[in-house]
Amino acid sequence: MRLGYMFDHDRPPEELPGFAAELDERGVDDLWVVEDLGWAASISMAALALAATDRIRVGIGIAPAALRNPALLAMELAPLARIHPGRLVAGLGHGVTEWMRKVGADRTRKLALLEETIVAVRGLLAGEQVTLHGREVTVDGLRLVHPPEVVPPIVTGVVQPRSLALSGRVADGTIIAEGNGPAELRAALTHIGDRPGHELVSFQFLRTDDDPQRSADLTRDTVAGQAAWLRRDPSELFGLIGPAGTLAGKVAELGDAGAATVVLRPLGPDPSGQVSASLAALRG
Repeated sequence: MRLGYMFDHDRPPEELPGFAAELDERGVDDLWVVEDLGWAASISMAALALAATDRIRVGIGIAPAALRNPALLAMELAPLARIHPGRLVAGLGHGVTEWMRKVGADRTRKLALLEETIVAVRGLLAGEQVTLHGREVTVDGLRLVHPPEVVPPIVTGVVQPRSLALSGRVADGTIIAEGNGPAELRAALTHIGDRPGHELVSFQFLRTDDDPQRSADLTRDTVAGQAAWLRRDPSELFGLIGPAGTLAGKVAELGDAGAATVVLRPLGPDPSGQVSASLAALRG
């Protein structure tokens, strides 16, 4: 199983290169950046992380398809994949509906938009001449001049059954959002299907502390916000929150449920300290 960490959107961008280099030196498999409206854009953040490291894989989780023309997205991803072959994962999704409405990007045919964007971007990154006249995407005979030699995998960050089925059909992997535990991963796989090589990526909240009350206090607001988005009670959410001795068992449960990659999102102060504590617990 791959282990990664997320650079939280609340951290200032100037902290990313140092955090990425720290993870790279520690032998962590992945670093993931996010794209939430009003925070930092994912392509530029991925570029910063890749430039600051030599080995680690950098994932984008996720760029909303509604904000990205597929030709421009492929043009942005291709140089990163050329310069850092095998180290980029391109994540796409629908985007948060409320945020898309704020910028006039909400689309009614979200499934068609996401699927057609994936097909177009993958074809362009593969060096193909792409012609696609879809319901939402138009690309008329375009080919990238400098496609990458190693085409980065395209994964989706989706939630609903029809979107999960789409991901299983056309994407190289699926990101399952924070708060979802082994039961939700198994349920998602019933929609994704058994596609060979499809990577299931589990995002998880992290706060390791031997004081349960302090952990709860530091994570309460974030967990409550995620629970509201998932339309569940906060007590039902899964996470790596609590004593260090509980972390390895929870990660093992996620692996048993089908997760190929677990990405930990440190909450609260001292994210580097959370990385150190969790690595010590997970590596024994």
